[in-house]
Amino acid sequence: MSESAPALCGLVLAAGAGTRFGGPKALARTPDGTPWVARAVQTLTDAGCRRVVVALGAAATEARVLVPAAAEVVEVPDWAEGLSATLRAGLRAAVAGADAAVVVPVDTPELPASAVRRVVAAAGPARRALAQAVYGGEPGHPVFIGADHVDALVDGLSGDRGARRFLVAHGAVEVECEDLWSGADVDTR
Repeated sequence: MSESAPALCGLVLAAGAGTRFGGPKALARTPDGTPWVARAVQTLTDAGCRRVVVALGAAATEARVLVPAAAEVVEVPDWAEGLSATLRAGLRAAVAGADAAVVVPVDTPELPASAVRRVVAAAGPARRALAQAVYGGEPGHPVFIGADHVDALVDGLSGDRGARRFLVAHGAVEVECEDLWSGADVDTR
């Protein structure tokens, strides 16, 4: 696998209960009926991810049927512990055979593939790289995590916290994407 064409795996985080949203976001749909999870998989595929893994937890049985056949599903049995459990399971599955994971939450249905491509392009040597999209300087998604960082990252995760502290501590490249979209996740129906 060359540095110029890394083997990328997209990771869709879709395991949470969505308490503020009123139910698991893995079951959410756009106004035209498209499942958010299917949009996320398509965005990552359009951006060049060779594989896409979807991490499911709450309502996994119902959500599994919404996941496109081309994507892999990893069930997160301890999803109720919070985001850290989803990241641990998802990242380990995503980097198996990949140089890096490109992480997006399911609740960003408007995320364009162009933002993913920009973050990937800015990341640098894939296995060692860390990069995060920012919107007006505020951290957001996608996040690029080189495979060489996964063990240290997942070992330090706990509770309902994501990778932000790790990204800051390890000098992740911040990639401004505000010109492409708002970067907003959806927390209410």
